Amino acid sequence: MTEDLFGELLPPASPPEPRAADGGATGTSSQPTRGKSVLPARLDPSLHALAKRLPINLYLGTSSWSYNGWNGLVYDGEYSDSLLSRKGLAAYSQHPLLRAAGIDRGFYGPIPLADYLSYAAQVPEPFRFLVKAPASVCDAWLRGSDGVGRLANAAFLDAEIAIRDFITPATSGLGAKCGPLLFQLSPLGSLANDGAAFIERLDGFLSALPPLDPSITPHACYAVEMRDPGLLTPRYIKLLRKHGVRFCLSARDRLPPVHRQASAQALMDAEAPGPLVLRWMLHAGRPYEVAESIYSPFNRLVDEDPETRDAIADLVARTLRAGQSATVIISNKAEGSAPLTCVRLAEAIAARL
Repeated sequence: MTEDLFGELLPPASPPEPRAADGGATGTSSQPTRGKSVLPARLDPSLHALAKRLPINLYLGTSSWSYNGWNGLVYDGEYSDSLLSRKGLAAYSQHPLLRAAGIDRGFYGPIPLADYLSYAAQVPEPFRFLVKAPASVCDAWLRGSDGVGRLANAAFLDAEIAIRDFITPATSGLGAKCGPLLFQLSPLGSLANDGAAFIERLDGFLSALPPLDPSITPHACYAVEMRDPGLLTPRYIKLLRKHGVRFCLSARDRLPPVHRQASAQALMDAEAPGPLVLRWMLHAGRPYEVAESIYSPFNRLVDEDPETRDAIADLVARTLRAGQSATVIISNKAEGSAPLTCVRLAEAIAARL
């Protein structure tokens, strides 16, 4: 074991998460499609009142939107995961608190420009997307069906592939609705043993990324999420800062809790405050597969995590007070139901503001 930026002994990295068949829910059975459109849920007026208490530069959302268990929470009725994946965003974006969404399917393969255009057309102007780069450039290993990396991936951190398959179509298709462009780096395995070599490689990759054009994507930024806690060092944070790339905080198993990651965020903003990018993925101590099995169909809070909620609310409030935007994407595997977690988190943020 090694010691990280946060002064903790580090366990080995966890394997990558299972792939969703259509970029949406996994482990949920599709219901028969009701018609060709998706209707929004009829929500309590208190949610609209809560939304009015929050600043416009707060972007709360869920990690994908294709969950038929959200009947009554986001959607009015049960729809197939496939229909929700293609046409659910218009209804999703009518929820007063859901002003962002994570496009997770990008991790599993390049998304066509036409799909990005379709996503953007379904949501109003204040909406923002967090988009994940494909594993082809974010995973150092070519993995088998069991998730074990057996062969080195020659395309890992290849800027040309990232530009062609990710940055160009995402920014062109989403335009002003494009938020963080996220490089979620899968566990590096043996490569994490040589931190200096990895930092040098990451430096070269970030140097080769094109500047984002504010006339096309005024709200976009690059962000990196690290899954190897041993590499969460001051040198890593300073490297991101040098390139104007944001540190993506991640609440999940095998990483330091959010209140300890806040020290890295503080170092990130030591010279000037910047936007917050945060993903609340897993409940502490709950591996992905366990959360998937006990939380499905994701229509209620099963394991509330007030400590993580408070830590995130503190960071968000601090960011908003500094005049910066905050993008927080939440998974069903955080507490059991991402929309309900968004409500609880919004209440905590509003209380602090």
